[in-house]
Amino acid sequence: MASHTIGSNYDDEPMKHELSHVEFGSKEHVDIHDAAAAGHLATDLRGRALVEIDKAASDRLARKIDWHIVPIVALQYLFAFIDRANIGNARLAGLEKDLKLKGFDYNVLLSIFYVSYIVFEIPANLFTKWLGPGKAIPLYTITFGVLSIAFGFVNTYGAALAVRFLLGLAEAGKRSGVLAHVMNIADTDGSGMLPGIAYYLSRWYTKDELAFRLSLYIVCAPLAGAFGGLLASGILKLHGIGKVHTWQQIFLIEGIITTAIGLASYLLMTDRPEKARWLSQEEKDLAASRIKAEHVGAVVVLDKMNARSIKQGIFAPTTLVIGLIFLLNNITVQGVAFFTPTIVATIYPKKDTIHKQLFTVPPYIVGAVFTVLFPYISMKIRRRGIIMMCSAPLMMIGYVIFLATTNPHARYGAIFLIMMGAFSFGALCNAWAAMNVASDTARAAALGFVVMMGNCGGLISTWSFLPKDGPNYPIGNGLNLGTSTTIFLLAGILLLFIRNNNKKRDAGAYDHYLEGVQPEESYKLGNNHPGFRYKP
Repeated sequence: MASHTIGSNYDDEPMKHELSHVEFGSKEHVDIHDAAAAGHLATDLRGRALVEIDKAASDRLARKIDWHIVPIVALQYLFAFIDRANIGNARLAGLEKDLKLKGFDYNVLLSIFYVSYIVFEIPANLFTKWLGPGKAIPLYTITFGVLSIAFGFVNTYGAALAVRFLLGLAEAGKRSGVLAHVMNIADTDGSGMLPGIAYYLSRWYTKDELAFRLSLYIVCAPLAGAFGGLLASGILKLHGIGKVHTWQQIFLIEGIITTAIGLASYLLMTDRPEKARWLSQEEKDLAASRIKAEHVGAVVVLDKMNARSIKQGIFAPTTLVIGLIFLLNNITVQGVAFFTPTIVATIYPKKDTIHKQLFTVPPYIVGAVFTVLFPYISMKIRRRGIIMMCSAPLMMIGYVIFLATTNPHARYGAIFLIMMGAFSFGALCNAWAAMNVASDTARAAALGFVVMMGNCGGLISTWSFLPKDGPNYPIGNGLNLGTSTTIFLLAGILLLFIRNNNKKRDAGAYDHYLEGVQPEESYKLGNNHPGFRYKP
């Protein structure tokens, strides 16, 4: 078998060797061991794989990875989301009264979380790449749990603001870590659990597998809404833990659980395939070769961080548009998380607090089903954009109902439609952004940018349902109708761009980028490489 050795596995400036025989249309093949080895090519200059991947073996490997990776990631994300959104449950249980909140104080309390989250998003993701997601993600989880415990002891508005700010910083790092582990790339989403997990998973799964695997942990967001409501209802039945009572118990107990999960995850998480003791050498080589075979010109699985690739990842046209889509979607998703208990209270004002909490559960369960269903369909049809265009109208119809009627049963039904459409975008946006950049570091940067944009949407959402607009909240509902409509249009526009750009590449419009470029240096072209193709 041919062996095209170029450089070390983490070397961004590989040693130069003659590769002139790996030309356009090369039919030469390598086995998975050569393809996986540091410094070996796995594609020709047209981006066609030089290694033949046995589909049955690849599917078996993916299922094995599922059992070892996804449960740990999902459990951390579940309690991260619970700890992040439980302030909505605490609000119903007397948080505003005890902290003497007035006017827009509650909205400011929500917003301060996103300020630190947004600022530290990309830096945290790059830190996760440097430290390794297997260590960084549990560290963020532990920190988040400890701060949640601390919030259970605040008794002033100023103290609450300070802890929420630090929670945003911890969440920023947490998201960056997980994404890094999954994508087999440099840790990108510096802030928050979502980008970190996405980056983490990209280290393990192929492009078409990624969206569905992301959904297997992102489904924990709607499940956290359901489980968080049930857990909060149960906790509120307790008479108190020492001086801690009512809403404070929610943060204390859930924070203790999160801290324990973080400690366990530190011992259980595997950073990348080549370090997995539960994989054979054959499986490790297969894991590496199937990732490299999807990236034109790649000679390493994990490259060193460099400014060139970071810029390529952030400013790729697909990254910019998907980031905007994720921003708009998060106005809905975060608004749903924070304000569903409040909306349910306005629909059923005569119910007691515990029953109001329980009414939030069914919509989240239905939303969870569609969080997994839509990415699963996208994996089967190998399309992301068209699924987004099918999801957006569900949100649009839901908000039209909110604006058109005050009938409590119709409005409660609208919550189901909104959650059916909204929650799948976490997996679809991150997977779509990750697969449309050319290197590991670029993916890290792209994911960090997309999630940062999503958190900007979360910040906007904290001001979309203002007290003076209750009980029908026409401004918030109108805003979300506009965002879901814009998402539909943007997804269609991006699909048209991808189709037209790929046609240009097929016609040779990008071939000139290779002029004067040595084959071993062609990976630096990133998305401008003639062999690169955008994925719809």
